[in-house]
Amino acid sequence: MTSASNRAGPAIAFVLVGVLCISLNDMLIKQLSSGYPLHQIVFFRSFVAIMASLVFLRFEGGLAALRTDQPMLHAMRGILVVISNMSYFLALAVMPLADATALFFAAPLFITLLSIPILGEKVGPLRMGAVIVGFIGVVIMQRPWESSASLDISRIVLMLPVLAALTYALNQLMTRKLGVKAPASALAIYIQGSFILVSVCFFLVAGDGRFAAHTTNGSLQFLLRAWVWPAPEDWKVLIGMGVNGALIGYCLSQAYRLADAATVAPFEYIGLPMAVLWGLFIFGDLPTWEIWAGIVLILSSGLFVFFRERTKARRVTQRPVARRH
Repeated sequence: MTSASNRAGPAIAFVLVGVLCISLNDMLIKQLSSGYPLHQIVFFRSFVAIMASLVFLRFEGGLAALRTDQPMLHAMRGILVVISNMSYFLALAVMPLADATALFFAAPLFITLLSIPILGEKVGPLRMGAVIVGFIGVVIMQRPWESSASLDISRIVLMLPVLAALTYALNQLMTRKLGVKAPASALAIYIQGSFILVSVCFFLVAGDGRFAAHTTNGSLQFLLRAWVWPAPEDWKVLIGMGVNGALIGYCLSQAYRLADAATVAPFEYIGLPMAVLWGLFIFGDLPTWEIWAGIVLILSSGLFVFFRERTKARRVTQRPVARRH
């Protein structure tokens, strides 16, 4: 078998394509958030994505590859990924794209911190110091010195990307601890199936919009708004998001199969400048000094953690991990 180091080039190419698709996905969801409920967007996107993933599956063992002896593991992974995505997208509806993205990149810090009790790993003073610096960046972005009344969004919304990062980190650690044996396309199908199931449940409970009338909170309205028939010009966007979603799951799963996480993961941080550019040119949002400070601290600490692990020759995992599909 070709070693991970010899396959680093293809792995990096896959992760770059995956991160570009994630960035496009976030931008499109933010654009659609004012007219459609989150669960409807997720349903359409996941339905198309699962169809596309079935095409990929055709070349990775066919339907037989969907059989698993770890159904509970996949169910738990699905729940965590759904919570992570829904939390992030709810924040995205009312937060600038760069702000939400930067806060989500606290995930590697959570992974390092939680690996101590969950995996029994030893984290030295240098890596622990980097984690503390990163969380200082998270705190700065939360602007604790301002009163809740002076903030343009609620503190609960500010914490949603942090919740997304935490649940994503728990998912990755669980995957590392228990292992997942399935091709990339099958993993994508399991995750997209979880999204469809949750979206249908939301539709049955709140699809008529009866709960949205009782709140003025932008995130809750995005979650509870009534389903509407998509406008003709939005069909292409929804279908494109589905294909894009399939590419995200496939590319990132393949990237983490071809090379170790310490090689691949730092390239995911390219998503941060992408988010800043989308926010500036599409939505006219320019990060404040608090956001720039948080980005610098989170980015530098996260990269230090990854490169420190690589220097110590720690192979974090060669198994695919669930990203924000």
